[in-house]
Amino acid sequence: MSQGTVVQVIGAVIDVEFSRQELPKIYDALEVEGEGLVLEVQQQLGDGIVRTIAMGQTEVFKGAQKSQIQETQLKCPLEKNLRKDSECLGRTH
Repeated sequence: MSQGTVVQVIGAVIDVEFSRQELPKIYDALEVEGEGLVLEVQQQLGDGIVRTIAMGQTEVFKGAQKSQIQETQLKCPLEKNLRKDSECLGRTH
């Protein structure tokens, strides 16, 4: 897994910097260590920076945090008993 560093947070939009050799693909999922926040890569900006959208709240987000690449695309669980208070990743609030 690759390590990246958060370089900018604007609301739900978060830019993450990686080495150019380990740049994640569009729609890859990133997880911010210690926060449980999942990001989805939307755009490769160049110079090793990707633009992501947060799949959760970013109000308590601290800059310069590490994020790890999950080598998968985001998946929404489809279950009969998916609760109304579940988020798009299937976790409850």
